[in-house]
This record gives sequence, structure tokens and C-alpha cells, in this order.
Amino acid sequence: MSESNNTPALLHAWLAMPMDTAERQAIERVRRADDVVHVAVMPDVHLAGDVCVGTAMATRRLLYPAAVGGDIGCGMLAISFDGPADLLRDAACAGAMLRALGEQIPAQRRHRSRITAMPGDLSPADLSHPQLKALAEDEGKLQLGTLGGGNHFVEMQADEDERLWLMIHSGSRAMGQAIKAHHVAKATIRSGSMMALDLDALAGQAYLNDQNWARKYASANRHAMMTQVIAILRSQFKLEPIESSLIVCDHNHVSQEEQLGQSLLIHRKGAMPANDGLPGVVPGSMGTMSFHVEGRGCAQSLMSSAHGAGRLLSRHAARERFTGTDLRQQMHDVWFDPRLSEPLREESPKCYKDVQAVLRAQSELVKITRKLRPMLVYKAR
Repeated sequence: MSESNNTPALLHAWLAMPMDTAERQAIERVRRADDVVHVAVMPDVHLAGDVCVGTAMATRRLLYPAAVGGDIGCGMLAISFDGPADLLRDAACAGAMLRALGEQIPAQRRHRSRITAMPGDLSPADLSHPQLKALAEDEGKLQLGTLGGGNHFVEMQADEDERLWLMIHSGSRAMGQAIKAHHVAKATIRSGSMMALDLDALAGQAYLNDQNWARKYASANRHAMMTQVIAILRSQFKLEPIESSLIVCDHNHVSQEEQLGQSLLIHRKGAMPANDGLPGVVPGSMGTMSFHVEGRGCAQSLMSSAHGAGRLLSRHAARERFTGTDLRQQMHDVWFDPRLSEPLREESPKCYKDVQAVLRAQSELVKITRKLRPMLVYKAR
């Protein structure tokens, strides 16, 4: 396999603001990687390793773990409840909710007495290698139902009708990272700075199998946390979920899809599927508006959409620029644990792009179906 294509892949971009030099260079490297035939850049694009977050790319045969990332299956879950959001305007109620979330949904679980059972269709035995199976039996079972850190969150929101909604953003925890590292180490095909696996070889089939497992694990993780939030809302407010309102989607994966008149491997890294009529969730930054959307099935975007607002500042730059006081001011009337003001300043709302500008830039990719404002944000530390 040659190191790179001389002719770059087709490129289509929907941008909320111009890309910087490093982002443009990263996109150009992806365009010239072997077997890449089409690249779509989303308006939340930002630099992250070999492949920018906010990128969808298509290949015919090669699988690129770097174009999925380590948090395989990371995504969103949203569901509404049969009660008003203004229940959380009261400081005592909001404080009780934050305390309950902290008790029931940790960043990571350390005590095996509180392990959440894996769903019946999620067996560690289905993974391709003994090391991964052992990790799933141990750390995988231990961390199921935990939030993690970074930009993962549980948020309570109000829609335009003042109905209460839950939104969860989380992924595959240590399992996705381990699966990526395992298969990159075994890959023998190099294209530029990226390693790849051949779909037609055993190694490629093993990666595809394991990343599908990680997607199911990430989904189960979000559902486990949803179950805990439902229990809290039942106990505190006598509220019930409206099951028909459930929206689920993920934005770090590779899947075989019929697109552009052929069978392609669609890699999405920080890009949400946006097939015609498919519901999705586009969160803003912590403390800003979020949106529910439906895909428009745009072929040139590889039927993909932005997965959120997208970082404007790196975490290091955010820590340099903002203080805990700045974060508290930016959060306005959104409840969160003020004791976390210092560590959470890298997630300040002003570290992210304007989500409404992102949605305007991709109006041909999705249509907005619901607007939500945050009432309470929980991040685990």
C-alpha cells in the first residue's frame, strides 16, 4: 500500500468560521490518505490528533481507527418527562438533584458492590481478543453506568413549552480507548501518519466487530445513567419519563453504508448521522442552548452533521484564559456544583463556538425540531 494518494479525495465543508492552518493541514492529510474517496467537514470542526473532530470520511476498503477516535460510540441520549422544568428553579430542589446525581452517577466506579449488570446482548465473550475480553469482564463491568470527565455531562433542560428534558453525553469509557489502541498496534498498513486495517482481512473484521461492541457498550452506558436519573426524578418529583420521546445517537464510529451510489465505510469522528428524517441531538456548550434536529439526508455531507458546538479554545488555552469566577459568571442562572468551578473552567461556555452559528452553517444538513435551554448541569469529577 502506498503512503498516500497523489490525488486528494473530494472535499465538502460547512463552516461556521474559517479553519486555522493546523486544521486545514489535517484535513488535507486525510484527503490524501489511501483509499479515502470523500471527506465532509462539519461546522464544529476542531483539531484533535490525526483526524479533526467534526469530520466524516468515506473509504472503500480500509478502516482507519484514528478517523473514529478512542471514545468509540460516544453520543447523546435525550428523553422528556411528564412535568414542568420550573421544578428546578428552586435552589433546594436543584441542590438535592445535584447531590443525588453525584451519589448515583460517578465519574468512575471504584466499588464492585455497585456494579451495573451488562445487558444480555452485550457479552465480553464477543470481543476478538482475550485481553479485551478480560478488560470487559473487569473494568468494563465496573465502569458501566459512569459518566467520565471532560465534556461529558448530564443536563436537565426546558423546551419551548417548559417541559422537562434530560440530555446525557457520554461514551464507551476505557473500553473504546483500549479497543482502538489494541487494533492500531496490530495494524500493518500505514498511510501517512495513520495506521489502517483491511476490511477483507481478519484484522479488519476484528476491529469492525470490536468497535461495534464498543458502540453497544456506550449506548448501554447512557441508558444505565438514564435509569438512575429516572429513579431520582420519580423519588424527588413523582415524574415519569415519556418513553416515546427518547432520542439516541452516537458520533464516533465507522459503519458500512450505501452512499454515493456504492458501498462505503463511513467514518465519523465527532459527526452525527443525519439521514433524511433521522432524529438527533446537537448540544451547545455547558450553560447554552441545545437543539433537537432531523437529518436532511445530504449526500455530499455523507449524511452527517455537526455533533455539537465544537471547541473554540483548547483545554490548555481555556485554563489560561478563564478563572472559576469567569465560569460562574458565564453560567448565569444554570445550576451546577460551584465547588467544581476551578476544574471545570476548561469547559466554560466561551471555550466553544456559538451553536446557533453552527446550525446556521449546516442548514442544508439538518432542520431544527426543538430548542432547549439548560436548567441544571452535572459534570462528574
